[in-house]
Amino acid sequence: MRFLSDSDATVSLGRDLASSCAMATTIFLHGDLGAGKTTLARGFIQSLGHLGKVKSPTYTLVEPYEVADWQVYHFDLYRLSDPEELEFMGIRDYFNDKSLSLIEWPQRGLGLLPVADIELTLTYQGEQRVASMLANTENGQIILEKLLTQSSN
Repeated sequence: MRFLSDSDATVSLGRDLASSCAMATTIFLHGDLGAGKTTLARGFIQSLGHLGKVKSPTYTLVEPYEVADWQVYHFDLYRLSDPEELEFMGIRDYFNDKSLSLIEWPQRGLGLLPVADIELTLTYQGEQRVASMLANTENGQIILEKLLTQSSN
């Protein structure tokens, strides 16, 4: 669990998370509207070398970013009306050994998304936010252990 006092702290968590990924990774981002999912994604993506804006893919469903050795995919499934729409867009092609995937509102794509390495939930606690993270895979566990090491330094 990490307390996030403001948007800068949320961006910083995204940066820390990205620097902890050493192999293809899928991260589910849970949280209410305005909880900071896209802000976290911005920190993640920009820390990997993307110099432009990072926008929410609410209407396009996915925004791809080519950075250094990775293809980063930022999904926002909020407006998805049926998980089968993901089949039509070739969802399986996005998950490979060179991809880092951040998926907002993953519950809307149930059954068609891979298992998340990490499930990250952003919630409000008074004036700040709290990020809770759960590892579902060995890769996810390695990433969370790296994060713990970074935050204790």
